Amino acid sequence: MPFNIIRNDITKLEVDVIVNAANSRLKAGGGVCGAIFSAAGAEKLQEECDKIGFCEVGGAVITKGYNLSAKYIIHTVGPVYGENPSIEEQQLYSCYKNSLALAKRKGLYSIAFPLISSGIYGYPKAEALKIATRAIKDFLSDNEMEIYLVVYDNKAFEISEKLFKRVQSFIDEKLIKPDTRRNAANQSVWLGETSDKAMPDFSVASPYPPKRSLESLINRKTETFSEMLLRLIDEKGMTDVEVYKRANIDRKLFSKIRKKDYTPKKITVIALAISLRLNMDEAKDLLARAGFAFSECSKFDVIIEYFIRNASYDIFEINETLFAFEQQLLGV
Repeated sequence: MPFNIIRNDITKLEVDVIVNAANSRLKAGGGVCGAIFSAAGAEKLQEECDKIGFCEVGGAVITKGYNLSAKYIIHTVGPVYGENPSIEEQQLYSCYKNSLALAKRKGLYSIAFPLISSGIYGYPKAEALKIATRAIKDFLSDNEMEIYLVVYDNKAFEISEKLFKRVQSFIDEKLIKPDTRRNAANQSVWLGETSDKAMPDFSVASPYPPKRSLESLINRKTETFSEMLLRLIDEKGMTDVEVYKRANIDRKLFSKIRKKDYTPKKITVIALAISLRLNMDEAKDLLARAGFAFSECSKFDVIIEYFIRNASYDIFEINETLFAFEQQLLGV
């Protein structure tokens, strides 16, 4: 996928370039910076950095990767948080913008970032994530690149507390746990209900009115997945580029999906449903065409339902939330 959030050690990634959260004098420091210098070979890397000499806040410079799997290191200097939030926000945005522009000029295709300024520089993690996502999203709207945001653990990653609580509340309300299903079924049998009612209907009636038209009901009987997808793209007045970029999938995969004999993974179908801003009925139909269905026993599915029910289709925000709840991200 073009943009992925992963939990890993940035120094061990096999990408074209990794980004170092540097200081202005480009000296080996602590945290991510220290780890990168150590893994790359501190002496040789410092010698090259000393030749460059200086990097302003929000700027970006590039060196060799030396002992790293990555060919290059882009060094960018994030702002120290607290004195002038509006300026610091722009500076942090520039860190990502300038790093990505530099990678593009060098012809590099894959890049990995840490969450810049969120360590000893004190930038609140939720705000730092929001700025990073906005900068990456803006870049990907006009460019093709594999971009990774690398965190070490959940403590290094935070989404909006309000969003987290709302999604958690929805999960608590909707998610059916295996024990609940089994106990309810056993109780029905004990009460002497007939066999066709032994397993209760766990579907939850939607508070929203049905949105399927007669035409769509007729069409879904005969359409293949690819046919339905292409019809929906036309109906939504979207281009192929808009669809695969908003779905966080690359152009090559989308080209395969357009073929009649190719069936994508469930996670990719859901990404396309989000891209097309489908309602729940439409999303269920698209999944069915690929042989899949939503399940209220799946936390992942329930989280997706939360966003669709609330007509919230920003796949970057959805993926941040999925990551926070330790679920697979959309767009694979």
